[in-house]
Amino acid sequence: MSATDTSRRFPTLHKRLAGGLPVTRRAWNRFWRLISRYMPKRLYARSLIIVIAPMILLQSVIAFVFMERHWQTVTQRLSEAVTRDISAIVELIEATPGDDYSSIVKLAGDRLALKVDILPPDPLPPPGPKPFFSILDRSLSREITKQINRPFWIDTVGNSNIIEIRIQLDGKVLRVFARRSQAYAPNTYIFLTWMVGTSLVLLIIAIPFLRNQIRPILQLAEAAESFGKGRPPPEGFKPRGAEEVRRAGVAFIQMRERIERQIEQRTAMLSGVSHDLRTILTRFRLQLAMGGRKVDTEALNQDIDDMESMLEGYLAFARGEALEDTGTLDLAAHFERLTEEAKLLGRTVTTRIVGTPQIQVRPHAFARLLGNVTGNAFRYAKTVKVGAVHKRGWLTVTIDDDGPGIPPERREDVFKPFFRLDEARNQDTGGTGLGLSIARDIARSHGGDITLDQSTLGGLRAVIRVPA
Repeated sequence: MSATDTSRRFPTLHKRLAGGLPVTRRAWNRFWRLISRYMPKRLYARSLIIVIAPMILLQSVIAFVFMERHWQTVTQRLSEAVTRDISAIVELIEATPGDDYSSIVKLAGDRLALKVDILPPDPLPPPGPKPFFSILDRSLSREITKQINRPFWIDTVGNSNIIEIRIQLDGKVLRVFARRSQAYAPNTYIFLTWMVGTSLVLLIIAIPFLRNQIRPILQLAEAAESFGKGRPPPEGFKPRGAEEVRRAGVAFIQMRERIERQIEQRTAMLSGVSHDLRTILTRFRLQLAMGGRKVDTEALNQDIDDMESMLEGYLAFARGEALEDTGTLDLAAHFERLTEEAKLLGRTVTTRIVGTPQIQVRPHAFARLLGNVTGNAFRYAKTVKVGAVHKRGWLTVTIDDDGPGIPPERREDVFKPFFRLDEARNQDTGGTGLGLSIARDIARSHGGDITLDQSTLGGLRAVIRVPA
């Protein structure tokens, strides 16, 4: 039967249920808000509650089940057995003629481990105070009433090892002394002691361990707060603790380095923009001052083209971290266009792809990355070899050339904005010094990096490795 049919056949029930669900949900939300209000706010205190609360709950359930099922059942059976022995003694006494009960007393002591005395018919002592928590007192009283059904008095409180039982008989009083262990399960306290003791030992071990696990999280929070306030990270800070906390620490350090690098690059970009534009404006002023009314239009157009090229480079650098949706880039098609470009420039290029040519990256950004690196190779070399390996979720692109190369001590410097190996900011040499900076920014925004090394062709090798 569908829900619609149910609502049609039982409209009143359906309305009650529909009206009750929001009320139940509001009550549940109100309950959790009340709990969260009184819960501790610090992570360490909450973690202790997470560790201690289930342990206490589990022990409470185990203790209740043990006492309710095992302890009470065993005590009841032992009390039943002792009462049965006393009932047999009562029957023997009543069946024995005369007042000679020595054989019964001897039998009770030798066979039943009970000390039996026959007392004068004095009144039974007044009932003593009942213990607040005594399964033995309740079980023994119930069994005596059930099996013997005579006036009795018991003392389970006085001597902790002996139980005294008095039963009113015809013309006499039977007094029985029995060991507590005969009617009571004595190992219960041992069980509870072991349970509580082991719990304390576990807590003593768990609390320092928990503190050590939480300390790296607190240090990470302190480092993030210091970075947000523009202060250096705490002294000696490094990722520690569990794997997830270490990953969070490493991610924070990488994020901090990226932000600091971006700030440095943007600062350098502003200085480079002011320098380069000031150079072109100076050339404008000189041409206007020296040319008078006859201005070299061709030179001015060339300066304007240079300025447009620089501005495009600056904008591309500023957009290096811009968001772009992830898509599929076909390396085979990109390498074909690369081969055509090499033919137009009179360069020799060979390409090779190992694995799937389709990669999941930001297509336009990654194409710009490859274009910047291969463009540098085409500018300084005659022969270029490009290889791509796509395996196990990683893409490695290797670009080798036979150009002059870069000295090992200068290979990291070329990734700085506006850096040139000739150390002269001459715009006639081509480029703005931002190509490799943009390329590394794009690679790192993909979770990878670019490294430079010596090529087997004698020039420079650029290795691009990103997850794809």
